[in-house]
Amino acid sequence: QELFADYAAELADPEQRRLYEEEVAALERERGVEVRFVHPAAGYVLRTSQAGSRRCYLNVCSNPQVGPPQARAEPGGHRWTLPYSLAPGREELGRGGRRRLVYDVVFHPAALRLAARNARFRRLLSDTALEAVERHCAVQLDRANAAVLRGTKYKGVPQAPVIRTPLPGAAPPPADNDSPLPPF
Repeated sequence: QELFADYAAELADPEQRRLYEEEVAALERERGVEVRFVHPAAGYVLRTSQAGSRRCYLNVCSNPQVGPPQARAEPGGHRWTLPYSLAPGREELGRGGRRRLVYDVVFHPAALRLAARNARFRRLLSDTALEAVERHCAVQLDRANAAVLRGTKYKGVPQAPVIRTPLPGAAPPPADNDSPLPPF
């Protein structure tokens, strides 16, 4: 138990986490890939269900490393470009030991500021988050009953997804995948 407690304390130490991220970035740089960790800042939470029966939550978060929202004028309104980063879904335990699915959809902080001031933009941001999870995770979400949880900014334990981009002029990564991160 003592060894496990030491291990848990080491994982929770911010200095150890920073050192781990630096080591992973250096390893990936050797392989010709730039790695940036995207630490999500809490925004708001959407509660919905997956496949009509399983409760799930979408954390709509922010990080300045994600591209800012851009509007382009068109006849009848504007067309918005909303870049995002999507972390793979994870299963966590909620109250009473019930399992729940949690997805983090990370936007630029400017997108969350716009959503806080404008209900229509918040609906656009929420629809984009729901669509992103459905498309990239191949799941069916209950959009009709999706609701913003009042007073809740984040569900679960924050995890930092990564943005991987090939370095210019670098050789393509080798076929054998010895990286601790998922394939590019």
